[in-house]
Amino acid sequence: MSMEYSSINTEYYKVFYYVGRLGSITAAAEALCISQPAVSQAIKQLEKSLGIRLFIRNQKGVRLTAEGRLLYPYVERGIENLLDGEQMLRRLVDLDMGEVRIGASDMTLQFYLLPYLETFHGKYPNIKVTVTNGPTPETIEALYEGRIDFGAVSTPFDARPEVESVEVKKIRNTFVAGNKYWKLKGKRLEYEVLKSLPCIFLEKTTSTRRFMDLFLEKKGIVLEPEFELATSDMVVQFAIRNMGVGCVMDAFAREKIKSGELFELAFREMMPEREICIVTDRKNPVSPAGERFLEVLNTKND
Repeated sequence: MSMEYSSINTEYYKVFYYVGRLGSITAAAEALCISQPAVSQAIKQLEKSLGIRLFIRNQKGVRLTAEGRLLYPYVERGIENLLDGEQMLRRLVDLDMGEVRIGASDMTLQFYLLPYLETFHGKYPNIKVTVTNGPTPETIEALYEGRIDFGAVSTPFDARPEVESVEVKKIRNTFVAGNKYWKLKGKRLEYEVLKSLPCIFLEKTTSTRRFMDLFLEKKGIVLEPEFELATSDMVVQFAIRNMGVGCVMDAFAREKIKSGELFELAFREMMPEREICIVTDRKNPVSPAGERFLEVLNTKND
């Protein structure tokens, strides 16, 4: 008997959640695919059970009372957790038509993930792949919020203890310039020279910029660039047009160095390598489709 009462109560709370979220009995009825009288009756029964009034009618629909506003966030968390669980089960049952959600920057997408995406699509053509493009801090935040299954990020990055990281590829930053600065080509330079040159860097939110800044700060060098740009491709294009010395991951400039449009500055001490890593969050389980993608990554990395 008590289990039946609990089951009915859960349905009442679900109705309460939809009415509170939508602010309308009519809209809640449509969302739940039940009649308006059924919605009204469920709210009345819940109010009777709790001994408080939860909603007040107004011209636009209904609004929560002070008591209703106090209760709503607790119900919201519970119902949305249940809905998330239902969604995960549906994705498990319907794996071949599932979805994998990936977070990646321009760099990790272009120079690491792209061939794996091609392999995965060939192996699982019916699984939808969604790539959220953004710098490493945005990818980490998306991981916390459960908006992605995993991220492909570059070091350095800060993350909570529940984030697991696996190194998958070494990468290197480089300084490049166009023919206006040709007199620097072939010389063994000190990083102090950058103070006297116009600089073209990525925004401070990117891991490439952060790595460079940390490296130079250890040498007592703090630079204020003339240009701060959103993408590495833009840095390369500005450097080709002799707007200054750019700093990018070397793969972005490789073709332009090969063609002679850019050259790489040589320093007595080279900047250390850094890594591309795959990150997952123990608190947010990876979807079945996401697990399949990680299997493809592991297979290729082996």
